[in-house]
Amino acid sequence: MSTRTRRGPTAPASAAAPGPPSDFEGATTLRQRARAAGLDPDYWYAVEEVRNVKPSSVVEVVFWNRSIALYRTAAGEFRAVENRCLHRQIKLSLGEVEDCRLVCGYHGWEYDEEGRVAHVPDLFGRSSAPKLSLETYPVTVRYGLVWIFPGDPELAEARPIPHIPELEGHGRWACVPLSLTCTAHHSVIIDNVSDFSHAYLHRRYRPFTGADLTRCETVGDNVHLEYNTLVGRGRISGLFVDHRRVNTNHMELCYEYPYQWSNTDDDIKHWLFVLPIDERTTRAFFLFYFRSLKIPLLPVRIPRTLMTLVLKIANRTLIGPLLGQDRVAVEAEQEGYEKHWHAPPIEVNPVVREFQAVTVRKWQEHLARQADQGVTAVV
Repeated sequence: MSTRTRRGPTAPASAAAPGPPSDFEGATTLRQRARAAGLDPDYWYAVEEVRNVKPSSVVEVVFWNRSIALYRTAAGEFRAVENRCLHRQIKLSLGEVEDCRLVCGYHGWEYDEEGRVAHVPDLFGRSSAPKLSLETYPVTVRYGLVWIFPGDPELAEARPIPHIPELEGHGRWACVPLSLTCTAHHSVIIDNVSDFSHAYLHRRYRPFTGADLTRCETVGDNVHLEYNTLVGRGRISGLFVDHRRVNTNHMELCYEYPYQWSNTDDDIKHWLFVLPIDERTTRAFFLFYFRSLKIPLLPVRIPRTLMTLVLKIANRTLIGPLLGQDRVAVEAEQEGYEKHWHAPPIEVNPVVREFQAVTVRKWQEHLARQADQGVTAVV
């Protein structure tokens, strides 16, 4: 197993943080710092499924305590602005969308697609509406998800959304996004999805069994892992995987900050995109996609035209319940950490430490940039 890694800050096992578990600067152990860290806003973040935002509607999304109004024009285009009316600070997500404008539900102030005040119904003698504008955010759509760039907009083009060739162009693989919100810090979720020592939790569904770690290597901002593990051995799910054609005894994974992915023999893949809502709430967006699945008990592949329907059913009956087990576990872990945050960290899988070290380092770098710019960041 490779040992080329980047090491994060450490402390004696007996050390206890002098402040609450959300105090990043006061934390002394790597786990404490990881559990208090945010995610660098200078990346694209999935914030909603496209199907959940209909034309001429607006919803609230939150990135690390920052409320954003995500709306869709009558023509179907997405826009994102800070979620407050400049008049009385009421959330614009409580308003409505008229054509291409976002309208405050209180006094009817209208904002155009650039976030500027475009119309005020009652001016009381003023000749024109105030020349004011809201902060706007780059927004785009890809893979059935809506993405926002909450950081420096000038960096949006330099930090592209992960390229997933299997989900693009003619002949793309079927994929149905699946999302869930967990009362847990984003680092708890990242630890969970790539730490295969929790196979016992999924003994009913058996998405993987056994976990022989053969690679753990941090390269730059990415943590690369490989396990010898038996993939897709569930009583039901295993019937859909062609184990004779696909090598389901090995899996590659990567924490490609701030995203996570896995690959089984270039045939079974997934991406996870986390949205850090606040210090103890995270929304997770999963993309599971397969080159093909087979008809149970037959050596015949399911026709590509039926794969989307099969995945919709699988999300409801297999994948969704499986992830529900993870949600229960990570929420319990969050609760346990908040009660015993001063307890010495004990980890048996070295990959967890590597994830946490990258998360802490990236947050430190973000805070340093903020300090250089004279900006006070929310930590």
